[in-house]
Amino acid sequence: IMYKIAVAGTGYVGLVAGVCFAEMGHQVTCVDIDEEKVNIMKKGISPIYEDGLEELMQKNYSAGRIDYTTDYKSAYKDADAIFLGVGTPEQPDGSADLSHIATVARQIAENIEKDCLVVVKSTVPVGTNDKVEQFIKDFLINDVKVEVASNPEFLAQGSAVHDTLHAARIIIGTDSKWAEELLRKIYEPFKLPIVSVSRRSAEMIKYASNDFLALKISYMNDIANLCELVGADIQDVALGMSFDERIGSKFLNAGIGFGGSCFPKDTKALEYLARQNGYELRTVKAAIDVNNDQKTMLYKKACRRLITFCGLKVAVLGLTFKPGTDDLREAPSLDNISLLLEQGAEIFAYDPVGIDNFKKKYPEGIIGKGCIRYVENIEKSLDGANVCFIFTEWDEIKAVRPTDYKKLMRTPLVYDGRNIYRVDDMKNAGVEYYSIGRPYVKVNVKSLRDAATTADWC
Repeated sequence: IMYKIAVAGTGYVGLVAGVCFAEMGHQVTCVDIDEEKVNIMKKGISPIYEDGLEELMQKNYSAGRIDYTTDYKSAYKDADAIFLGVGTPEQPDGSADLSHIATVARQIAENIEKDCLVVVKSTVPVGTNDKVEQFIKDFLINDVKVEVASNPEFLAQGSAVHDTLHAARIIIGTDSKWAEELLRKIYEPFKLPIVSVSRRSAEMIKYASNDFLALKISYMNDIANLCELVGADIQDVALGMSFDERIGSKFLNAGIGFGGSCFPKDTKALEYLARQNGYELRTVKAAIDVNNDQKTMLYKKACRRLITFCGLKVAVLGLTFKPGTDDLREAPSLDNISLLLEQGAEIFAYDPVGIDNFKKKYPEGIIGKGCIRYVENIEKSLDGANVCFIFTEWDEIKAVRPTDYKKLMRTPLVYDGRNIYRVDDMKNAGVEYYSIGRPYVKVNVKSLRDAATTADWC
């Protein structure tokens, strides 16, 4: 059975869900308030960088299984199910902003003309689905049956399409057999395991899963910092841990912290929820604290090594919070570049897909005491540089050979936040190399040339 589905919101959650529902044969209408964005999507162009998404958009639009509109009234009025994929951004106190959820809920209430299941895919605090259902019923105009279900997403940016079509499990949270059976039928073409629980349990599964992974990352970063002090190698430690089936091999890579749209926001939201209920989530709070400190760990190391960044050419490789996406939310590059500019650094930044987004935050040119320039290849970033920071492990960056740093840089001084290189390889290449949780490579100071740069484009 194929269903008529409306999807509110065309960000990572909504657009990927809508396209994947269409791929499974459902009739899908994606709703967004931005008319320009809708017109772009109608042309088969994705507003987000996501592997494989544009191909499926074009395929299913041509087949007539998906459409995009700003006309929410026509999209909602006769839908069998309406999925909410709108944003729930973090507020200053760490709580989730539910204003977009409320807006869509009222639009649904005032326009549906048949029995309908409203499905919240957005990440929301425990108990939100109960409030959404009551909110819709408070504003309901027509005499129709409406229920709300929870169906949290577990996609990772950069592999969102694959994660949706080949998910380890689908979580559905319902409070009635009718809602459960309808959701099961909608997801039947995916042929994936379905875990059916209550709405509140489904909401908590989302937070508990994301925060557990965030805890794992922060734990490894904490251990990595200790490894540096006692002379152990975090990669050796992680390898030994990975063979333990109780621990597993994923999320054991130490680095400069987690970013993106989920982990930072969700850890703060769950910690806030706990406080509101009179409970202190000490483990999650610790993960937040470790991550905040970890983001600028490389900068602090460089400050201990250098007198100042003023007048130095600084190569920055990688701007996005992870490879495979153009998303900059909570990216470590933001914190570090801000500090470097305050110090008067002359930054030459490279990223294969994130530059356009980064320019919106840091336009090219003089900013404060420093300046930033964006370059189209790694060689231009490294050429004549006094110091290099690696913030994202893109394949293009991993392909740079240790000898290239020695050859291209004025002083081969590299701070690697993703542990891309083997320490011995950098040592053999004559590169002074600092990473996370591993021994550092200190080359002969006499081989380092004058740190003054001749760059004058600023």
